[in-house]
Amino acid sequence: MRISILYTGEFGGKVVSNLVNPSNFCISCGDLCDKCRGGRTSFGDMVYEIHELPTELPEFIEEPEDFLPEMGVCDLILAMGIHPDLLAALPILVESTGAKAVIIPVEEPGWAPLGLQKQLKETLESMGVECEFPKPFCSLEMTGKPVIDEIVRMGFGRPELRIERSRNGKIMTRVEVLRDAPCGCTWFVAKKLKWSDVADYKETVSEAHHAYPCTGSMDRDAELGDTILHKAGYIIREAVEKGMAAVQL
Repeated sequence: MRISILYTGEFGGKVVSNLVNPSNFCISCGDLCDKCRGGRTSFGDMVYEIHELPTELPEFIEEPEDFLPEMGVCDLILAMGIHPDLLAALPILVESTGAKAVIIPVEEPGWAPLGLQKQLKETLESMGVECEFPKPFCSLEMTGKPVIDEIVRMGFGRPELRIERSRNGKIMTRVEVLRDAPCGCTWFVAKKLKWSDVADYKETVSEAHHAYPCTGSMDRDAELGDTILHKAGYIIREAVEKGMAAVQL
């Protein structure tokens, strides 16, 4: 898998670092860090190109080709938080790179308006290219699309946890990350859940999710009828509930 990444802003930087997994990526625990991510696989060898695009761009870009980077051959383009006019021009990069799939996460309501999503989906699918617009990125599940599903199998998408409890069932004694949110938040939540009281899991998850912090927007999204940050919070809480439900006491 050859991955090329275009991004603007903090969220994109977190996703890049979570894929590469450098030792200094997660600093959420500060001096209490026990290097819990040390054994996690780095996918840095799959990341062929990273392009951080400027935040200061014209409101309307008439010639998006002038602002897009030259890119080599790849299998997947991951585009996060880039200007809508550049997003609309992604098929140009798909054609030049031979990309087989595109993932465009939506962490803020304005990142990929529904009309633009429809336009891109029609164009890319007519080219035989897979595409997904997960809102938020941590909602991505298996799609039946081979290249995109490979990302999920690598362990990035809707969080999945394996949880073990004490004999009396009241304390979480082991919390293992099976699939991580693309931003890396799941590892931090898992760290905070270990040795916590099962009865307090909702508060523990909410506090950890906000403290990481989740970078989902707090602006109300019309499609969701809620904020994207809240949607991400529901997703990780649901993952914890499923992990606890599967426990054999």
